[in-house]
Amino acid sequence: MLKPIAFANALAILTGGFYLLIHVIRLFAPVSFRYLFNAQFMGADVASLMWPQVASGNFILTFIIAVATAWLFAYCWAWLYNRFAV
Repeated sequence: MLKPIAFANALAILTGGFYLLIHVIRLFAPVSFRYLFNAQFMGADVASLMWPQVASGNFILTFIIAVATAWLFAYCWAWLYNRFAV
């Protein structure tokens, strides 16, 4: 059995860490960021559509939304898993 809150917390922390890591890569290694970001879309130049600078308000709001969504998704996932595992 999975503990839904513990699973949700773990996935939310990993999501937040990944979000911050990607932002750091974007700041200090833009060529690597461009390659990694575009690789998610099978090489399409999607990175060119991004803003040159990210406003701090947008950065924080997106971070909060990503972490909260990950937490909710992970909680539901663990809850469903426990329901089906019985």
